[in-house]
Amino acid sequence: MTSLTDPFALEFVQRAMLGGTLVAILCAVAGTWVVVRGMAFLGEALAHGMLPGVALATVLGLPVLVGAAASAVAMSLGIGALRRRAKLSYDTSIGLLFVGMLALGVIVISHAGSFATDATAILFGDILAIGVDDLVVLAIAVVIGVGAAALAHRSLVALAVDERVARVLGLAPRLAQTVLVGLVTLAVVASYQAVGSLLVVGLLVAPAVAARQWTTRLVSTMVLAAAIGTAAVAAGLVVSWHAATAAGATIAATAIVAAGLSWALRGVIVAVRRRTASPVLSSA
Repeated sequence: MTSLTDPFALEFVQRAMLGGTLVAILCAVAGTWVVVRGMAFLGEALAHGMLPGVALATVLGLPVLVGAAASAVAMSLGIGALRRRAKLSYDTSIGLLFVGMLALGVIVISHAGSFATDATAILFGDILAIGVDDLVVLAIAVVIGVGAAALAHRSLVALAVDERVARVLGLAPRLAQTVLVGLVTLAVVASYQAVGSLLVVGLLVAPAVAARQWTTRLVSTMVLAAAIGTAAVAAGLVVSWHAATAAGATIAATAIVAAGLSWALRGVIVAVRRRTASPVLSSA
């Protein structure tokens, strides 16, 4: 038992656990809507789209979080502009900006002299380096994210059911879509410090996918996804400690394994129930 708790005796691991928990909560709220709306590609694109902003901020000596936020917001606005003015589909708009922003980020990195270490942290995260200031930022992001999701809940539900119905009911589907993109942007920007831009989608999607196997109500899905995400953070930290693997990648992989196990277990339960019910139906 001590092998499971020994890592958490260290202060930096405690900060990592607390930061990971805050990330799990924020990603659970945004990730539930991502799964319901089928917007995983948006999360993936935003995670990569932060790269030029982060790279420029690092080169210019500016706060990295500011660069990440500016880049992600620019990409979100660009997606909206392409949809409205160029009449492109949502996926096409995301795909174009995804490649463009990623290419721009690589160009900036390639022209920077000593950028390898910073790029590694950006791409794969450094959850063990989370400090008190990072925890404060994450806590503020969680409050904003949960508050925005709560205020826009009815509009988001209507948007998920049918955009035309939401418009008829006066629930502002366009505003709801903006709030949803903002939630995903907030989750991606706030979470990349913990698991990196390449792995943030794992925590954004996997816990929500796992939770959806057992819940039907959206709020219940968010709560269960937050619990699964927190468990993945704890398990990932323990595994990475003993296996000497990258903590962020291990956490993301643990979350994905949890989604796979949840899906498999649900399938087994459904199959057993069908076999149990079959004799009853046949005898009737």
